[in-house]
Amino acid sequence: MRILHTADLHLGQVIYQSYVRQDEHEAFFRQLRKWCEEYRPDVLVVSGDVFDMAQPGADVKKYFNQKMAELIATCKGMKIVVTAGNHDSASRLEADSVVWNMAGLTMVGHAPTTDVDELPDGWQERFIVEVERKGYVVAMPFMSNNRRDAIQSVLDKVVERNEEGLPVVMMGHVAVSGGDFSGHGEIGMIKTQGLDEMGSGYDYLALGHIHRPQTLGHDIADEKGDGESQYQGPVARYSGSALHVSCDEKYPHTVSLVDIERHGGEVKVKRLRIEELRHFYELPPTGEAAIKDRKELEETVNRFCETHERGYIRLRIDHGAPLGENYVNWIYDTLKERTADEVRYNPQVIWENEPQETAEKERPRLELAEIQGMISPWGFIEKTIDDYEEFTLEELKADFQEIAEAIRKVGEKEPEEDKRAGKSE
Repeated sequence: MRILHTADLHLGQVIYQSYVRQDEHEAFFRQLRKWCEEYRPDVLVVSGDVFDMAQPGADVKKYFNQKMAELIATCKGMKIVVTAGNHDSASRLEADSVVWNMAGLTMVGHAPTTDVDELPDGWQERFIVEVERKGYVVAMPFMSNNRRDAIQSVLDKVVERNEEGLPVVMMGHVAVSGGDFSGHGEIGMIKTQGLDEMGSGYDYLALGHIHRPQTLGHDIADEKGDGESQYQGPVARYSGSALHVSCDEKYPHTVSLVDIERHGGEVKVKRLRIEELRHFYELPPTGEAAIKDRKELEETVNRFCETHERGYIRLRIDHGAPLGENYVNWIYDTLKERTADEVRYNPQVIWENEPQETAEKERPRLELAEIQGMISPWGFIEKTIDDYEEFTLEELKADFQEIAEAIRKVGEKEPEEDKRAGKSE
C-alpha cells in the first residue's frame, strides 16, 4: 500500500494579525496535487488540524471543498482520509461526511468514547477505512485524553478482518513523548503521552499535531528535506505541517510518501520537501550585529525589498537603538508601497543586549497560533500572570476549579451522545 501523509494544514490562518495565507496554501496544494499525479498513492491521509480555527469562515470551508474535489478528480480511485485535530470542530468537520463518502473521502471528527464496553457491537467500523486489496487505515482523530482501550479495540477489529496480512496504517493527532517539539509555539505546555498509548498492530502511525517532520526513535538530523529511509515496522512519524506556521519553525517541511508491502514488513518513507511561497527571514541574519539606529533599520528593510520578491521579515534590533517615532508604521507603509505586502512584517522584534532587569519585566507577546493551540487556559495564565497585579494565583486556581467542574459535568453527556450516534449507524 502506498500513502501520502500530511497534516496540520491550518487553512484560514491569519498570521501576525493581518496577513491572510491563502496564496501560500495554494502553492502547497499545487505541490500536493503534482505528487498525487506523479506517485499515484492508494490513500492520502490528512492527520488533523485541517482548519486553523474551530469555526472557519464560509470562504475557508469553500476553499477546502474545492481543493479536495480537485484532488479527487486528479487521482481517480485514490481514497482520502481526513481526521480532526485540536484546532478543528469535530462536529463541523463531520457535517458533510455522508456526501464526501460518496466521492471516496472519509472524514472522522468524533473520537471513540473512553468506555468502550457500553458501545454497541461493531462501533469500531466507523474508524476503519478498507482500501480494497491494498490495506487498512485506522482513522483516529484528536483525543483530549488517553484512550488506549478504544484504540486497541479498533486495531483488534482490523486483525479480525485482515486475513491476507495487508498493511495497516493508523492516523493520530497527538504529541508523543520523546518527539522533538522545537519551534512549536506550545513548547513547555504540550500534553504528551507515550507511544504505547497508541496501541499495537499498525505498521505506520501517521501523526499530526507537532509541526516538525520526524520519525520517532530516529535521528532528527536526517530530516533535511528530500530523502528516503527504510525502517522495520512499526514506524511512527510526524509528516510536519503544510506551512511554516510561525517564524520559529526554521526547519524544512515535508509531505511523507510511504510504501508498505505487507503487514509486519518494512516501511519505506520518502520525504517530499515543500517549497513554501514565503520564507521566514531574520534581519540582520543571526551572527551579524543587530540594528543600531533608525537609519540602519531603513537601509535593512529597503535592501531586503530590493533583493527579495516576498517573504516574512523579523528584525533584530539593539535594545538601546534610537528608532524615533512611528518606526513600525514606517515599516508597514514601506512594505505595502514597495512590495504590495508580498514582503510581510513580523512585529515580534528580537531585542538584543537588553539589561537583565528589563528582560525580566518584558516577556514576548504570544502569537495567535500559540494561544489557539493551548490545551489548557492555565498555560495562558502562567505566561501572563505578572501583567495582572490585582489577581492572585490562589483566586485564579479556585475559579478554574469551578470552571473545570462545570466542564466535567458537560463532558458526562458525551458518552451518551456517542452511544446514540453509534446506535443510529
